[in-house]
Amino acid sequence: MNGHFVISLDFELHWGVFDVRKVEDYKENLLNVSLVVKRLLELSDRYNVKLTFSTVGFLFAENKTELLKYSPKLKPSYTQKEFSPYPLIESIGEHENEDPYHYAKSLIKEIIKNGNHEIGTHTFSHYYCHELGQTAEQFEADLKAAVAIAKPLNIDLKSIVFPRNMIDANRATDVPYLKACLKHGITSYRGKEKAFIYNIHTTKPYHGWLLFRLLRILDAYINITGYNTYIIKDNLKKNNLLNLPSSRLLRPYVKSLSFLEPLKTRRIKKAMKHAAKHGELFHLWWHPHNFGTHIDDNFSNLEKVFKTYKTLNETHGFNSETMTDLTTKIQSS
Repeated sequence: MNGHFVISLDFELHWGVFDVRKVEDYKENLLNVSLVVKRLLELSDRYNVKLTFSTVGFLFAENKTELLKYSPKLKPSYTQKEFSPYPLIESIGEHENEDPYHYAKSLIKEIIKNGNHEIGTHTFSHYYCHELGQTAEQFEADLKAAVAIAKPLNIDLKSIVFPRNMIDANRATDVPYLKACLKHGITSYRGKEKAFIYNIHTTKPYHGWLLFRLLRILDAYINITGYNTYIIKDNLKKNNLLNLPSSRLLRPYVKSLSFLEPLKTRRIKKAMKHAAKHGELFHLWWHPHNFGTHIDDNFSNLEKVFKTYKTLNETHGFNSETMTDLTTKIQSS
């Protein structure tokens, strides 16, 4: 089988950062998400690249009334209450025109109208599976809400990206979360990179150590952890979700580190070439709001990646696919 190129986008707006940033602190990035998504659709279609928009369920709501209507009765009981977005609902605007930071139904409709891309789930409430206090039953209630709010737009959610990548298929405590996904129609998820610095369980006390954060940043520019590409059939188990692990976070343009940007894109392109030559998966991801500042610079980097994809598609049959399209192909082969 030829190699695969998958892009998943954590589409979340303020719901993805509400516990660490106020709207006022991140306003430019959030306001520009609409422009970013439209440019993503245009650029990806120009290079025949398919995208998977892993979307927080809250964003589907037409207004606050609809958001509350679909919210599950069984909500996450995080030990740290600030991780729950539900108290914030009271203070948000009534609809998208009034509050573009917490609603995105019009953008979701644009993605659907385009027809070339997938809308998956990023859970209903940006649910944290590894935080203390919550339960697998609460996660399932959250997932059911995500499935329900997508139905009126004729969207059957088939793929999931767990917020903050809080999933580990090798831990028994995480298995019920994956089983809940399978029960409600999900067929694939984005797992973590295989390298240790990305795979530290979020409950470990050393997970947030500065050393590991610095190593992850450095790895974006120089090859510390390898290509992080995968033979996907190795991840396929009977009656189980297909793990489509992350290969690389496309970090946003940083003006103070602009001299390193060529290293960042070269790192990505070399891994793509490795995947194409060896029939493996390269899975790139980021958040649309990451591109909300220095927009032209970010899209310049992305177009370099897409040009490499086009060349590899022509020379090696390297295929761009949504998470669900690739899963269907693997499961039927």
